[in-house]
Amino acid sequence: MIMRIALAAAALFAATPATAQLVTAPWPDELSPEARAGLAANDARPPEPASIEGRRIRAEAIQQEIGQPRLRRYGVQMADAEIAGVAVRVFTPVDMRADAPVLLNLHGGGFLVDSGSITENAAVAGLTGYRVVAVRYRLAPEHIFPAAVDDALAVYRALLAERPARRIGLYGTSAGAILAAELVARVRSENLPQPAALGFFSGTADLTRPGDSMSLFLDPASVAALVALYAGTRDPADPLISPGRGPLAGWPPTLCLTSGRDFLLSATADFCRALDAADVPSNLTLFDGLPHAFWSYIDAPETDAAFAAMARFFRGRLEETQ
Repeated sequence: MIMRIALAAAALFAATPATAQLVTAPWPDELSPEARAGLAANDARPPEPASIEGRRIRAEAIQQEIGQPRLRRYGVQMADAEIAGVAVRVFTPVDMRADAPVLLNLHGGGFLVDSGSITENAAVAGLTGYRVVAVRYRLAPEHIFPAAVDDALAVYRALLAERPARRIGLYGTSAGAILAAELVARVRSENLPQPAALGFFSGTADLTRPGDSMSLFLDPASVAALVALYAGTRDPADPLISPGRGPLAGWPPTLCLTSGRDFLLSATADFCRALDAADVPSNLTLFDGLPHAFWSYIDAPETDAAFAAMARFFRGRLEETQ
């Protein structure tokens, strides 16, 4: 039963998010030729395998296919490693300063696959000049909440042992954005120093409310199945799994980034508005006419602009806290 639900949910949140969206209107004329070509190439990929394991193999192949050229382009070295017993990928710019801050990434992939541990991070590392540690957390359906957050917390604690929290930034895309917000909630609940900045890139901080854009682009029943799969026996209204339902005063400064045809547009905007209402420094950046998490799998000027916005945010927040 669990595997059947996982397969239904994976069809919506697997390695290439654009194929999951129920988009019927033509892509807008304003998109760059490169973005149009990237969307077409993504749509032309072979169908996803039926098994979770097959999907994971496919997702890793896509990470290597798109990620390796990005590593070369941005002059970043990648190494697979382990921190606090957790598998990670470490991204080191060739010209990194010895005293540079560090960024912690939680990749996307619907909690089921790794659809971003390379493609989300090569540009960010290169543009900031910071080391990026991507947590390759345990995945559902084998591991449900809070396993992934536990892994992220273990790595975060290890980073805290090396440097003050004011020199640590945190970010994630899609499921990774959800996990990043959950990690902040967990850190606050354990009275640990929280990261100096949060990048919340196309996520949700309230698993009880799908938002209007979710209902426009995805099948609500499959979304509910994925939430149930990830949450397990935990009440989705618990602020540790839906941080937007908890206290937000004093939350780290946050950049919220999404796009016009993103099924998590509403949820991203709602969280950013809630942070603003709690007097948290926050900003919402919206890319018009593009699908969910486009920067993780399309190479285009719009993607360059998205990564540049992320890098400006982290440099501004982490350098000013020295």
